[in-house]
Amino acid sequence: MLVMTGNSVFRHQHAGVLSVASVDAPNVITSDWIDEQLAEVYHRNGLRPGLLAGLAGIEERRWWDEDVSFADAAAMAGRLAIEKSGIDPSQVGVLISTSVCKENLEPSVACLVHEKLQLSSACLNFDIGNACLGFVNAMHLAASLLDAGSVEYALIVDGEGSRHTQEATLRRLRQPESTALDVFSEFASLTLGSGAAAMVMTRTDRHPQAHRLVGGMARAATEHNSLCIGDLERMTTDTHGLLVAGLDLAAEAWAAALIDFNWASGIDWYILHQVSKVHTTMLCDRLGIDSAKAPVTFPHFGNIGPAAIPITLASVQEKIQPGQRVLCMGIGSGLNTSALEIVW
Repeated sequence: MLVMTGNSVFRHQHAGVLSVASVDAPNVITSDWIDEQLAEVYHRNGLRPGLLAGLAGIEERRWWDEDVSFADAAAMAGRLAIEKSGIDPSQVGVLISTSVCKENLEPSVACLVHEKLQLSSACLNFDIGNACLGFVNAMHLAASLLDAGSVEYALIVDGEGSRHTQEATLRRLRQPESTALDVFSEFASLTLGSGAAAMVMTRTDRHPQAHRLVGGMARAATEHNSLCIGDLERMTTDTHGLLVAGLDLAAEAWAAALIDFNWASGIDWYILHQVSKVHTTMLCDRLGIDSAKAPVTFPHFGNIGPAAIPITLASVQEKIQPGQRVLCMGIGSGLNTSALEIVW
């Protein structure tokens, strides 16, 4: 048996967030519309409509136009983040893509975004993937590169799209042989959303106006790696099992993190990975988080994977006051959890 005695702890010295930006997919897909597509399936299996909006709290999600690729979406957000940062694109020293969604195994999404943004040939570019935690992991990695003086500016991008997966899921569930078990197995697929986000990070000694990364933690419980398995065609999820195991992991990690970080009080904003109403409510209750300090985006955007944390952060950034403490935290299938504190 593997015994966990603590978390991986990261402390950063000179890294900060210079800009964060998001781009909304243009096509709004309501949960009522999805219920209409599955009306016959619900009726045949004795299921009632309204679970997506009522239980998950997701009233709508968005789709990209059919001709917009995941790299297109990530590049749009990346371009906006660079413009907001005020730097020249040639100054970006590393580009990290954290997109879960990708049309091909090769080349990397980062390679495609690098070309679309016309970044320098000296700009290191690569993908990292860790389900819904990829963006937070990339922030820690970029901060380490900045602390070491390896780069002056880092660009993190993420472009996610649920259109293909949800269209495939609806076609499959509308088959005459589909059962209630099939619906519940693929229910989480219908909560997904589309969107893009990006962040420019830099050294705070060069840009004192940047929002300083303090540090954070990570913890794993990979014995639960089979609770959510998916690709672009299909995602099957043990929703209850994933919720319970994820909350247990988050609670254990949170308790251990309080030894290294003073997160028990004084946090002004909690930027949580957006999954559903049930997940957010139970996570706040379990960790003793004031839900009034945790803005939500899931009702209108759904679960946008690793883009959810930066999209939520971007949505409230104008409200965050200088000196306020912001804690970004998520749980990703696998299972992994991670958190990162920013002083605005």
